[in-house]
Amino acid sequence: MGDTVNNESAQKKSFFKGLKSEFAKIVWPDKETVTKQTIAVISSAIALGLIIGILDLIIKFGLSFIL
Repeated sequence: MGDTVNNESAQKKSFFKGLKSEFAKIVWPDKETVTKQTIAVISSAIALGLIIGILDLIIKFGLSFIL
């Protein structure tokens, strides 16, 4: 109970060593893969936006016809 050891600096060094070793294990994709995946995400977002917009117009016109 009387021991006042400061382990904060040792914990920080250990944390950053672990972080560096885990960061080195990451396999980064090449430029071609990133480009293909970006195009896929953007095109599917645009397609989904168009589908939602068309459905919204159909529902809006359908409700205005009914009411």
